[in-house]
Amino acid sequence: MKLKVPLILLLLASILWYCKTSQPPAAQTQTAEEKNVRTDAVAVVSAQEALKYMTIEDGFEVQLVAAEPLVEAPVALSFDPKGRIWVVEMPGYMNDTLGSNEEAPTGKIVILEDTNQDGQADRKKVFLDSLILPRAICFIENGILVAEPPYLWHYEIKNDKPGKKTLVDSTYAKGGNVEHQANGLVRALDNWIYNAKSDKRYRKVGEKWLIEKTHYRGQWGIAQDNTGRLYYNHNSQNVIADYYLPGFGAGNANQRNDVAGFNTNITTDNRVYPLHATPGVNRGYMKETLDDSLRLRSFTAACGPVVYRGEQFPAAYASNVFVAEPSANLVKRNLVQEQGNVLVAKQAYQKREFLASTDERFRPVSLNNGPDGALYLIDMYRGIIQHKTYLTTYLKGQIAKRQLTQPLNCGRIYRIVSKQKPYTAAQRPLPQQPEQLVALLESPNGWLRDYAQQALIDGKYTTMVPRLRQLLTEGSQELARVHALWTLEGLGALSTQDVLLCLRDSSWPIRRQGLGVIPSQLSASNWQLYAVELEKRTNDTLAYPYLAFLSGSLRRFNATAADALAEKILQKRPRDRYLAAAVVSTLANQEAEFQNRLRASLPDSNLAVYRSLKVALKNAASTRTNRDPALLARQYPKGANLFNTICQTCHGKDGNGVASLAPPLNKSEWVTGRKDHLISIVLYGLTGPVSVNNHLYTAPEINADMPGIGYDPSLSSGDVAELLSFIRKSWQNNAEGVTTGEVNQVRKSLVKREKAFTIKELQGQQ
Repeated sequence: MKLKVPLILLLLASILWYCKTSQPPAAQTQTAEEKNVRTDAVAVVSAQEALKYMTIEDGFEVQLVAAEPLVEAPVALSFDPKGRIWVVEMPGYMNDTLGSNEEAPTGKIVILEDTNQDGQADRKKVFLDSLILPRAICFIENGILVAEPPYLWHYEIKNDKPGKKTLVDSTYAKGGNVEHQANGLVRALDNWIYNAKSDKRYRKVGEKWLIEKTHYRGQWGIAQDNTGRLYYNHNSQNVIADYYLPGFGAGNANQRNDVAGFNTNITTDNRVYPLHATPGVNRGYMKETLDDSLRLRSFTAACGPVVYRGEQFPAAYASNVFVAEPSANLVKRNLVQEQGNVLVAKQAYQKREFLASTDERFRPVSLNNGPDGALYLIDMYRGIIQHKTYLTTYLKGQIAKRQLTQPLNCGRIYRIVSKQKPYTAAQRPLPQQPEQLVALLESPNGWLRDYAQQALIDGKYTTMVPRLRQLLTEGSQELARVHALWTLEGLGALSTQDVLLCLRDSSWPIRRQGLGVIPSQLSASNWQLYAVELEKRTNDTLAYPYLAFLSGSLRRFNATAADALAEKILQKRPRDRYLAAAVVSTLANQEAEFQNRLRASLPDSNLAVYRSLKVALKNAASTRTNRDPALLARQYPKGANLFNTICQTCHGKDGNGVASLAPPLNKSEWVTGRKDHLISIVLYGLTGPVSVNNHLYTAPEINADMPGIGYDPSLSSGDVAELLSFIRKSWQNNAEGVTTGEVNQVRKSLVKREKAFTIKELQGQQ
């Protein structure tokens, strides 16, 4: 079962003559009132004309960087050291409402270059072609990572051509449908590469690729802030983020990706403000989806978030989180405040947006910081954004009525710049000498600092270690010191003394990074030094959660020292749920032993740590009694495949639900109860709160809107029956299977049904 609308993937095909590339106009200075409001919002317009229908925040302008035929169906981009833009093109997705030829090898990785330095790309090179639904890229060392489900590949780059090809992960995006597969490839501050819709992280050490489990995050798009914390979202949720650095808290599978402070909705305000009527959304027939003027009320395709880290915008925009919403043709701006370790966001405006268009084919799907300090926006520019699996009859009607299918080979890339600061739109090569790279770590532009750190590590410039150490210990800029720390870590040159100095620093941002780097530095020869120093940090209240996480790192070398550290900080704040979850995250399959030992010092069984331990122990016991998934997969092969493709990305591989997405299927009365209710939900969807095992699940704990799959004509009643039989017998469920006839009977009785069910409606059925 899958939630709501797709993220970004839109219909693609041909008919090039509909879309003519054109030069951008001068700076957009019109006010919202002076803007042209489109009466034919579905008609195709040129890139130049499309700019006229955009309304941007006062003091900013939108500039065209590239458009068709130079770029087609763009979904992701990255900049290389020459300042060129590498773009992922995905023309194979949804050639029509049936999804014909979806697996055709038509995807590309292309290089866009501005040869005349006028700010617009004018040359295109194809680096890779014949790819199937590619979705992300990431530069590293002498090559580039390419995500082509289900694989993650690394290609060496030789004269803008692919060289040696290495398989990094054969299951990078295994399972999940096209909308729900891993993407992102963000090379973070801690030198690991993170993804959305994934619980894996990657790192290259020598010639070896490391793959580790991490938190399962987001849906489409992922970004980091200046501290290395990660931000992401789901299609109906504005901003989700982690309070803590990303290397922590994912070590205990018994917590099931539910560690307080990770995967946190930092704002519950999901309202959007389109400039025009937006009836072409999947649930547009539902009263609560659109307002009285037929405008979308709340996010339905939130994606491509970015934390602005440049210096070209005014200071008030620093560390703002921008989120794309292609269904409503807009980009939202969010303000973020840090309160201790807690992040809190709010929308920058009410009843308006940072950027919005009256052109319905304006489909922003990804936002990116640039080396020039500008904010880059990828616009797939098309009419449809819904995958066939969830395409409602209502939306099919909108597509046909308003001729939204064609054309399918457009695409634009824009930059957004502030008119309050000087800006020159020209492609510039980036510094590449090691001395220049070290100096660049002090840049106010976060993109450039990231680039310098990565280039120093990729170039293995160990000759710069003395200068990096000097910058770490004597630098006047906190962010430069932070990057110096992680650059030394990436070069394998970080010393215990370096870390201890950070832990003793007067600045919390420096202490935080010092704590964050410890797991990669602990060894049999130095753990005692760190144990002593961490014990001294137990009066540093901001450090408490990190000390809890680090007790697990110590446990690899000395369980007694680890337990002593965990117990000491729990005694400081016994009712702190963040602290409790952090401790339990280090106790995989050791929960009972720790609980017994803790009773002596903390006898109150109502404390947060005991509640967290109880959940983990219950989950562990549940896992031990689950049915054999391999046996069920042999019994219901098509059902198992459909579950992995459609349902598991939101409900979890273990059927126990995913935080911020969907409730459990395991031991759910809605799964094991009345067959007609389950069939109705799966065919036509469910909206609103749902009670499972006496717990009421509603937003933001879950996305309270699950679309049905009965609109997909390629799924027969037999397929649906096998899927439901598989679910009704999986994990600890042991209900009777579902027959093809039973699915047919429900389909026949609901033949004119379009809208999703509510629990109240189902409960009213006899």
